[in-house]
Amino acid sequence: MQIGELFKKNLKYIELSAKAGEDREERVDSELPSIPDNLFIKCPSCGEKLYTEEVIENLNSCNYCDHNFRIGNVNRLMIIADEDSFEEMDKNMTSVNTLDYPGYLEKIQGYQKSSGITEAIVTGTCTIDGVKVVIGVMDSNFMMGSMGSVVGEKVTRAIEKATQEKLPLIIFTASGGARMQEGIISLMQMAKTSSAIKRFSDAGGLYISVITDPTTGGVTASFAMLGDIIVGEKGALIGFAGKRVIEQTIKQKLPEGFQTVEFLQEHGFIDTIVARKDMKKLLSRILILHQEVEDDN
Repeated sequence: MQIGELFKKNLKYIELSAKAGEDREERVDSELPSIPDNLFIKCPSCGEKLYTEEVIENLNSCNYCDHNFRIGNVNRLMIIADEDSFEEMDKNMTSVNTLDYPGYLEKIQGYQKSSGITEAIVTGTCTIDGVKVVIGVMDSNFMMGSMGSVVGEKVTRAIEKATQEKLPLIIFTASGGARMQEGIISLMQMAKTSSAIKRFSDAGGLYISVITDPTTGGVTASFAMLGDIIVGEKGALIGFAGKRVIEQTIKQKLPEGFQTVEFLQEHGFIDTIVARKDMKKLLSRILILHQEVEDDN
């Protein structure tokens, strides 16, 4: 599939902007002035009112404080991959209701229709400034990026492809954790993906984990934190259990800023934090350096 075809889906902010533009045209012919819906959005970090079209131009980030609005995998690939370089893997792989969980398949079908994707992760190959990589991008718009059997299988197949073809691996994580509708099957994906990463590492592969907002639960406890290089997108929430659950369990108040990417970097769990506009540049530099070392060997 051409990247342009894939990107026609899931462009929420662009759709909002287009609607705002239509409303402005209608307002010209109206005797009563009005402000169209979605013309402005408020930054949840600094509180500034932002012109939607400017947010789009700034890669869906705040123009004042660089707060990153959540984006789907389609938008992410637009930012990271070279134009028309993305080739999707396992596109038609979908979940089945192994445990007969009531309403599960209907929920899956609803998310597929609204998002235009079949699962909470898209995997494939692409080039980044000419360097070929295997890439996976999770999408919190699909059942909050929860990891079930299909997500685990797609991640594992992507890792195995990178191992076989000796390509660097990049995974952008965004997840609420394991998918409760699949019970123990979803929890087993933690071991499955971690084992695949170990084999990839033993083969000498480079794995860059890019953690975006939010990354929690079983994804954090498995492949998200196993990268050779772990990059955090500015402002991302990272954790395993929820803050309230932890406090109730340990009977203590957690430190200020706990489970933020900045807190984790300070304590040695994250290698670097990058603004969205600088992400492709950083990944490109790492990949080119790695390629040069490989060529020398």
